[in-house]
Amino acid sequence: MQSHQRSRRSPCTANGRRSRAVLAVVLAELDRARRDAGVSLRQLSLACGVSEPYLSLVFAGRREPSVSVLTAITRALGGDLSIRYYPSGGPQIYDRSQAPIIEELLRIADPTWDRSVEVAVLRPVRGFVDVVFDSQARATTIATEVESRLDRLEQQIRRADEKARSLPSSDLWRSIDGDRAIRRLLVIRSTAATREVARRFESTLRVAYPAPAGDVHAALTDPDRPWPGHGILWADLRGDTVRILDRPPRGVVVGR
Repeated sequence: MQSHQRSRRSPCTANGRRSRAVLAVVLAELDRARRDAGVSLRQLSLACGVSEPYLSLVFAGRREPSVSVLTAITRALGGDLSIRYYPSGGPQIYDRSQAPIIEELLRIADPTWDRSVEVAVLRPVRGFVDVVFDSQARATTIATEVESRLDRLEQQIRRADEKARSLPSSDLWRSIDGDRAIRRLLVIRSTAATREVARRFESTLRVAYPAPAGDVHAALTDPDRPWPGHGILWADLRGDTVRILDRPPRGVVVGR
């Protein structure tokens, strides 16, 4: 009995659990990408050269694919697979959808907005606000977060609120004259997964971001429109083309 307990605590067993957890995350991301792209298992099988029954077992968590199989699946879905070491000083996250969405957001914003990107805040929380829009004429500052996924909705809402409230601790704030009302803007990439989250947690999102999307879009692009409050805008990203929508996508009620 004691020997069995020691084996469960052994580094090999712990490493095995960790590797299975990492693999589960990778497979969930690949399956989400497949569904978002509207690719069936049969189509994926033909594209990557891996049998459909085996793919079905892999995505069900009943087989552990090799790196070569994962690479084939990733390439067929138009992505890249990398395995690397990350220091434990903090999360290493790269969202390749974020940059083009931010670029389009900055492009459509009315020139009267002063804008800053990657604004560091220090307290009460440390972090970076993706984009900050500021208007002295409107006495309003918009703390903007851009998300392509909503995996931890409550945590993302809480974190966005904490970073917005931390803006007065930023270097940017020293250059702002006068009082400001700080408002939050969440920009979400429209995918099957994010739309489903918005439908499932409609009430939560309405409370956190009550302003109509049309009013938010108008206030961002028209200097004569007042900012309506905390709100959500949706971004449609297809290839290299991004559109910031002035209404929620079809089937989503939040922001209407």
